[in-house]
Amino acid sequence: MENKIANPAPLGLMGFGMTTVLLNIHNAGFFALGTMILAMGIFYGGIAQVIAGILEFRKNNTFGATAFTSYGLFWLTFVYLVTAPLAGLGTAPGTTALGFYLFMWGVFTFFMFFGTLKSNRALQFIFGSLAVLFFMLAIGDFTGIQIIKTLAGYEGIICGSSTIYLAMAEVLNESYGREVLPIGTPKK
Repeated sequence: MENKIANPAPLGLMGFGMTTVLLNIHNAGFFALGTMILAMGIFYGGIAQVIAGILEFRKNNTFGATAFTSYGLFWLTFVYLVTAPLAGLGTAPGTTALGFYLFMWGVFTFFMFFGTLKSNRALQFIFGSLAVLFFMLAIGDFTGIQIIKTLAGYEGIICGSSTIYLAMAEVLNESYGREVLPIGTPKK
């Protein structure tokens, strides 16, 4: 008996996309980092993506499992880095330490980008723009130049929005049994 499960990618993509947009609206300077972003980071960006990643393991999709589980854990570690010091659980990372944290995520994302090169253009754009986002945020922390962080916020809004687009394209294209929203699927 074949074990079929629904496509977990739209859940993971939406969790990542919506949380990324909200955090980067903050990075662009529109509002303070608060419980709304942190809650999204824990529950939708974090837990929902880990669930999607585990389901991708069941589908034998190494790329999806690695991406969703890793980025889900990114959101959980990010929220911990912000909230743990407030609860007396260690000290907040300095800008250099946070820069290295973001840089390492940029390196991971850069390598994951190469895993998208045989996939659709939308996924390539997401991973390419996400690598740029992590590197911009790291440079902003390393240099202390606020305009870099602000520009990274705008770039992150674009990255997160493209992720939301791909999630909805996958849902609608599957629901209608045809391409409703194009994603740049490569020719076979």
